[in-house]
Amino acid sequence: MGLTIIRLTLIVAVLFLSAPLVAVAQAGRVRIGYLTAADEAGNPRSAAFRQRLRELGYVEGQDVALEIRAAAGRLERLPGLAAELVRLKVDVIVANNSPAIDAARKATTSIPIVMSAATDPVATGFVTSLARPGGNITGLTIQSPDLSAKTLQLLKEAVPNLSRVTVLWDPGFPGGRRWLSELEAAAPALVVQLQAVEVRSPGELDGAFAAATRNRAGAVLSVAGSIGFLYRARIADLAVKRRLPTVGGLPEYAEAGWLMGFGARFIDQDRRAADFVDRILKGAKPADLPIEQPTKFYLAINLKTAKALGLSIPQPLLLRADQLIQ
Repeated sequence: MGLTIIRLTLIVAVLFLSAPLVAVAQAGRVRIGYLTAADEAGNPRSAAFRQRLRELGYVEGQDVALEIRAAAGRLERLPGLAAELVRLKVDVIVANNSPAIDAARKATTSIPIVMSAATDPVATGFVTSLARPGGNITGLTIQSPDLSAKTLQLLKEAVPNLSRVTVLWDPGFPGGRRWLSELEAAAPALVVQLQAVEVRSPGELDGAFAAATRNRAGAVLSVAGSIGFLYRARIADLAVKRRLPTVGGLPEYAEAGWLMGFGARFIDQDRRAADFVDRILKGAKPADLPIEQPTKFYLAINLKTAKALGLSIPQPLLLRADQLIQ
């Protein structure tokens, strides 16, 4: 009888120690950190992440605690917010853009980090390779070959007589130089001249558009990374005032008032990040989970902006759009 009790005790101990983290979650001890450069209020990205967690069976407040830290556009706050998540001893951190990823990886080398939208994770040193990330980081990238060249092509289709384009870019943004190089390689075939204007902070946006006007640009394309995205509504206003069509590498740009946006949807990326979190909580190691690239791209066209600019978008381009914003 005594031996039987000892054996049962050992079996239970082994099962407990080998159980995945999600089992421990039943006791309310799983904490997921979510680090974002944006504002949390009404953020559709964190909402999409939360929804997917619910679909996977995680009940916030019961078997999982979600610790959201938002920089509200102030990128300098990210290191402190990342350090706060580490002090809370979260079980995994989701970082939803390159500055947030960089802050998280500098804060910890042991807590798993899931990227939901890295720009160029290999070039930035976030991971060793897409197939074998290594270390404590895995997740998704928005990187895709020829994406920036495609946005330039779409801009030319929307404005057939276009000959000069100002490119807003941030030299400090991971992947920005690569995107700019791809644009420069694609420009001659489209008979377009590019003028690259550096935008390192939101305070430089007015000057960038003044430079575009001086250069007699016919449109503006952005590869300005976090600056371009976080201040996309302001850029849209500046562009309309100067009657300049704009295009960016995400459909969310068109939703903010740009003429067009083309690329993967951030909310899709954040939903998929929840699946990575689920796998890690069930025992998978970040180093062994390949980085995923987007497979679906969306073209969004803002017809209201087109009207304000006095543009008539060619019908073939309208028919190819996934979203027409009235």
